[in-house]
Order: sequence, then C-alpha cells, then structure tokens
Amino acid sequence: MVTMRVLVTGGIRSGKSRHAESLLLPGSPLETIEDGRPRGTWDPRVDPVTYLAAGPQRDDADWAARVAAHRARRPDTWLTLESTDAAAGMRAASGPVLLDCLGTWLTAQLDEIGAWAAPETDWAPDLEQRVSALEEAWRATPFIVGVTNEVGWGLVSEHRSGRIFADRLGWLNQRIASASDRVDLVVSGQVLTIKEPA
Repeated sequence: MVTMRVLVTGGIRSGKSRHAESLLLPGSPLETIEDGRPRGTWDPRVDPVTYLAAGPQRDDADWAARVAAHRARRPDTWLTLESTDAAAGMRAASGPVLLDCLGTWLTAQLDEIGAWAAPETDWAPDLEQRVSALEEAWRATPFIVGVTNEVGWGLVSEHRSGRIFADRLGWLNQRIASASDRVDLVVSGQVLTIKEPA
C-alpha cells in the first residue's frame, strides 16, 4: 500500500495553506497515475478530500474573512469538517485529508486543559495523551497533508502563554514531522522540501 503523509510548515501568510491545498488537487504529485490507476489507496474521482479545520470556532470578523478566503480556494467537491478532535476527523475520512492547522488545534487543546493558568505538571500528561492520539491517527491516515506554523524563529515571548504555545508547538511539529514521509517549508511563497520520502 502506497501512502503519503506531508507536513507543510511556514510563517504566517507564507503561502503554506495554498501550497498544502495544491498537493491535493488533480495533477499534483500525490495523485500520480500509475498503470491507469491513481497512485496509492484513494481515487480523487471517488473519494473526496476532507478538509479538517482543526481550530475552535471564533466570533471574530477578521478570522471569518480568513476562513472564507480559504473556503473560496477549495474545490466544491471537498468535504469540510470543523472539529478540535482532529484524530477522530482523520479516522472518519474515507479519502485524503487536509489538516489545517496544528497551531490552532494545539491552541484548542491548551484551552480545554486549562494550560494557560495551571502549573505544567497539572496539564502536561493530558496534553501528551492528546498529542499521542493525534500522532497515532496521523500515522494511520494513508494520504494526509497537514499545515503548521513555525513560531520559534523569533524572540522568546515575555508572556507565559506565548512561551507555552511556542514550546509545545515546536515539540508537536517535531513529532508530526518524524511521522511524515515528506516535510515542506514555505517561505515567501517559495517551497523547500526539507524531508523527502525514503
């Protein structure tokens, strides 16, 4: 069984979501036709892409505009699932998955476990369980493209919440990158593949 798990990382407005979407469009390298059949375990003509929006719902006009712009770019045939339970969303998908994004997923998890105010010893085991479940579902999903943020290239935040988020996202990114066949870094709309399939 041929599989492909791709993590796309980059800064805010770097073009990472657009690149991730392009990897699941007809004619992309992930849809290479071999012997008259689509490569791998899914047929994009039969199994639609599931777009898994893994962040919490927000009552924010700017955020709504971003979401609308992303929706407008996606084909009408793609299914959209909005859930902070990304592992369940991956397991429910019958075809390829686009998970956007790990940063918003992590924020929702940190909110749910009360990480912003409680000592780390109170919530770290719960977060580990959630990340392990996400990683297990990632490894079990044959075709998945995930989007994440690179937040560790700036200064260390003076705020506890900023440090928690940056530290935990860096740790999460390492785990998902390790479980991926390919990792693409997007900077200023330019793509650099930093991990190739073995």
